Amino acid sequence: MKNTIKVYRAMHDLTQEALAKKLGVTRQTVLAIEKEKYSPSLELAFKMARVFGVKIEDIFSYDESERE
Repeated sequence: MKNTIKVYRAMHDLTQEALAKKLGVTRQTVLAIEKEKYSPSLELAFKMARVFGVKIEDIFSYDESERE
């Protein structure tokens, strides 16, 4: 799943560590999501959207053709 977390982190001047603390996860989790190695739970995706003040669709996009 494609995402723009790194862009939103930069816009909000947040490190991976700072975002992780706000979300209640580890920095490694944020890194894995950013690198598209891990898809977050729906709950975590909503938390991210709230932190950045945007809709989930602004952060995450899914392309059916990328499905493995």
